[in-house]
Amino acid sequence: MRTENPRRDALTGTIGCLTAVLGALAGIAVWFPYGRRGLFGGFEGETNPAVLWLGLPVMAVGGAVAALAVFALVRGRWRPALGLVAAVAGIAAFGYGFDVLAGTQTLEDCGSPC
Repeated sequence: MRTENPRRDALTGTIGCLTAVLGALAGIAVWFPYGRRGLFGGFEGETNPAVLWLGLPVMAVGGAVAALAVFALVRGRWRPALGLVAAVAGIAAFGYGFDVLAGTQTLEDCGSPC
């Protein structure tokens, strides 16, 4: 595909990359309170490493993909945006399925015997 304005394409690509990076940083910022509780909030040193190994990548990738979906919508590209929204839904389903933001067991209510 030949373009007539390579500078505009380069600028659009640069803005897209910055959008993805900012989305990933936003995902990490949302993950941080859950990650801190899951890694350092347990009773007697109990941790939940799945918060780090599953939660952080899911939130970072999900944030980047969601930001790119918004960027595609702003540019008027509804078909790529629709595909990116479907990817966000798949990432969210994975995250909910594996409970990637779960804290440690001791932070959850275990009933009256505790």
